[in-house]
Amino acid sequence: MTAPTHRLGWLGTGRMGVAMASRLLAAGNELTVWNRTRAKTAPLADAGARVADAAGDLGVCDIVFMCVSASADLIEVVELLVAANARPDLIVDCSTVSAQASAQVRSRTAEVGVGFLAAPVSGNPAMVSAGDGSFVASGPEDAFALARPYLEQIGRSAVRVGEAEQSRLVKLCHNLFLGVVAQAWIEVTTLAEKGGVPRADFLEFLNGTVLASDWIRRRSADLITENWSPTFTMALLRKDFDLGLGEARAVGSPMQLAATVHEQIQSAIGAGLTEHDFLALYLEQARAAGLRG
Repeated sequence: MTAPTHRLGWLGTGRMGVAMASRLLAAGNELTVWNRTRAKTAPLADAGARVADAAGDLGVCDIVFMCVSASADLIEVVELLVAANARPDLIVDCSTVSAQASAQVRSRTAEVGVGFLAAPVSGNPAMVSAGDGSFVASGPEDAFALARPYLEQIGRSAVRVGEAEQSRLVKLCHNLFLGVVAQAWIEVTTLAEKGGVPRADFLEFLNGTVLASDWIRRRSADLITENWSPTFTMALLRKDFDLGLGEARAVGSPMQLAATVHEQIQSAIGAGLTEHDFLALYLEQARAAGLRG
């Protein structure tokens, strides 16, 4: 198969953006990047990317990928792109944002003849850097066909689930599940520890059972050593729980477990753990169990 040769742009060079864009560069693509804080583009510039002076400069690209932190950011940066003299053929958004913001952006890009694909990514920066990210996409079939070769250069899979904003809901369901699994894992680990079983011994046993997963095995060392360096912050998890529970209310789907975990996340943020990795939920659980003051 002939390698794709589109002119690519990348907007948003936080931890996740750098991890994804780096894989496009490593695959041999020419890439132009932009970020509000120019200094954050340095790792990509060092790897061979061209740095644009303004977001609108990416309009000369055929496809612009983006990864931003919040719904308002998506709306703002897309407007910068579509307001420029030159516009891309397709915008591919890899952020985790609300379906409402995504629909607003889709409508705006359609007004000016620009394609839009919602393609949020699953995986933390380390996983994405290793090629273990996964994409769920929604939008027109031809837009997915155009973006798919590049998404598969970044991650190990790209699945299309609908024509509109379905991928936003799927990604929120994923992150709700992640938070519920993490809290359940932390609760049983804390119970074993409170009963006198060393944390490392319990996790060694658990990781040899059918209940373990690649993610639990990978993160066990962090839970043992209490390494809360962020792969995904508590603040971002709360944002996704806010969005996910909002979607559940909108469609009338009960989320009893997720609602309880949402309160635990809020407690952890109230305790000052906002920018810690979300596995720092352990600290709140240990405190409630009397293992911490």
